Amino acid sequence: MQKTEYEQDFFTKVQSIVPRERLHIDEPMSRHTTFKIGGPADFLIQPASAPEAAAVLEAAITCNMAVTILGNGSNVLVRDKGIRGVVLKFDEHMGYIRHQGSTIIAGAGATLADVSEYALKQQLTGLEFAIGIPGSIGGAVFMNAGAYDGEISSVVSAVTAVCPDGNIRRFSSEKIHFTYRHSVFQDNGCIICEIELSLIPGQRNEIGRKMIDLTAKRESKQPLEMPSAGSTFKRPPGYFAGTLIEQTGLKGLKIGGAQVSEKHAGFIVNAGNATANDVLSLIKEVQHRVHEKFGVDLHPEVRVIGE
Repeated sequence: MQKTEYEQDFFTKVQSIVPRERLHIDEPMSRHTTFKIGGPADFLIQPASAPEAAAVLEAAITCNMAVTILGNGSNVLVRDKGIRGVVLKFDEHMGYIRHQGSTIIAGAGATLADVSEYALKQQLTGLEFAIGIPGSIGGAVFMNAGAYDGEISSVVSAVTAVCPDGNIRRFSSEKIHFTYRHSVFQDNGCIICEIELSLIPGQRNEIGRKMIDLTAKRESKQPLEMPSAGSTFKRPPGYFAGTLIEQTGLKGLKIGGAQVSEKHAGFIVNAGNATANDVLSLIKEVQHRVHEKFGVDLHPEVRVIGE
């Protein structure tokens, strides 16, 4: 792809910030999302620290480049033409985990599964619900992820983030303004880099047993064997999205390579070479039919990005 003057300038600047192996050009986003869908990103960069992320952000702003933040790539649908500008992907390069007493400190790229397992090893309870959520801890905070009556907001004590002015700020839990599937980071443009979790000392075997039970529950009910972005729709007040979709007779409904899961109707899966367009068309069809039958509006939980 022919790069503009701004893009060439950005490429020159960013090479002095991150090593070449963590700087990708025209990178297919299908390699970086759990849906295995998405066109190319102009630039994809994997930062390894908050100062590195701040320096990349500053270079992008200077060069008039849009910035998109990505964690583990779950709960995201990237459109077929990909993402213009820069994708900052927080992954294993920023996946450190450590603890001070009963506080766990994790880089935004650490997976929820790894942080949950770490809590188990330290005999700390409160994060069991997150063992099967297929995302990064940064992404979980961004959208206040939850499962099995637990939400990440219940254990987050502080977040360190890079803000659009280039400053690195620490947000206490009350400044994060958590609500259902929402945090202040969806509004303020700050990039989550590090998370502090306040947990409680517990019994290792009890914590482990709970994790095993929740994992078995998840594996028996959810289509984990197929690519998806996780649960497709937010829970409508007073209902369960999956139940409404199933009662509308939509299990197995297919458009192109996208399909309403036969195992759990709340999931749309990539049944083979699905495009983002297939998924969006199927979401629209499900919304239409559920509204027609029950008068209930379903709103996607999956974040749609790109062009």
